[in-house]
Amino acid sequence: MIANVGSVDRTVRWIVGVALILLGVFGVLQGTVAIIGYVVAAIALITGTKSYCPLWAVFKINTAKKGAEKTV
Repeated sequence: MIANVGSVDRTVRWIVGVALILLGVFGVLQGTVAIIGYVVAAIALITGTKSYCPLWAVFKINTAKKGAEKTV
């Protein structure tokens, strides 16, 4: 797999992931919405960490720099 998530995209994913987890932990999100928030947070953190997003690959979106592509 070739990295298709750039540094700005990765940072946004990390911020969204951590924010959703904190919203769930502090009780802002409750019940089913909290569970959905945790799942979205996990996906955001995993794709941000791996620098690869399968959904971006399906739609042929690449936010990584052209010369900085790395194999994941």
